[in-house]
Amino acid sequence: MGSGSDWMFDFFGSVMPVFFIVVIGIILLSAGKGILQWSQNNRQPLLAVDSKIVSKRTEVKHTQPTDDPTSSRTRTTYYLTFEVESGDRMEFIVNGEEFGMCAEGDKGLLRFQGTRYYGFVRHPKAELGVIQR
Repeated sequence: MGSGSDWMFDFFGSVMPVFFIVVIGIILLSAGKGILQWSQNNRQPLLAVDSKIVSKRTEVKHTQPTDDPTSSRTRTTYYLTFEVESGDRMEFIVNGEEFGMCAEGDKGLLRFQGTRYYGFVRHPKAELGVIQR
């Protein structure tokens, strides 16, 4: 083996450290973003405001490992969009059970802190036109 293969060692010797630094940088930025959001949420007051559910949506992610083509995994994320009295809209991730219990047009009390969702309590609907016997 002559000096013809030295370029390969030079290439990997200079590219691999840069690649490693970029990957570590991405990981640190992601962690920093999460910590910053957590900190901002903690500084916000816990609010309870009248609101209306204006939209529901789901996001389904399907993954299949490359080493086992017979297995797969599906993950569903549930979202509710609320409109408050000022007209502002906020979207929160909720669990599947709560998603199923809510309908567009429901009005109630939304509890949240920053981007953290703490719950929604529906106002009882007026039973108009129902005759009690």
